[in-house]
Amino acid sequence: MTRILGIDPGIALVGFGIVDVGPRGIRAGKYGHISTKSGVPIPDRLKILYDDTCTIIREYRPDVVAVEELFFNKNVKTAITASHARGVLVLAAVNCGVEVAEYTPLQVKQAVVGYGRASKQQVQIMVTRLLQLKEIPKPDDTADALAVAICHANSMEVESLMQTPKEKRKR
Repeated sequence: MTRILGIDPGIALVGFGIVDVGPRGIRAGKYGHISTKSGVPIPDRLKILYDDTCTIIREYRPDVVAVEELFFNKNVKTAITASHARGVLVLAAVNCGVEVAEYTPLQVKQAVVGYGRASKQQVQIMVTRLLQLKEIPKPDDTADALAVAICHANSMEVESLMQTPKEKRKR
């Protein structure tokens, strides 16, 4: 079984979601979000994100952390702050000794919905269906994090299918 921690980065809210992938498919584990308050200085908010991410990694022991790449086309200041947060989240994973995989929003949508231009709602509905959840995870960042984890699970499956029998025996 492989355990994947999916992360949807941000400064105010970071979504996280654990999925386990095994012979019987994919299933959701713990999921939720880390939040920081807007009045707190950025360095302190980054420390909160780092510490909380390390705590999640130590508690759930993922084999890999899958992180969504950022996409911004409007507010440069927001993009820079979110980039700082993303960097801290990646650093937390690396410092905890966990492999990091990165995916673009387009790749995540393609893997979860089958269409790279899918709406946020379409992604949320598919996450709920694929993981057999009773309701759409809230806030949106949490559903997005689970989508990133599903994307990595699909990527692992494709990679496995592409290996030769000899490569598979080496595992």
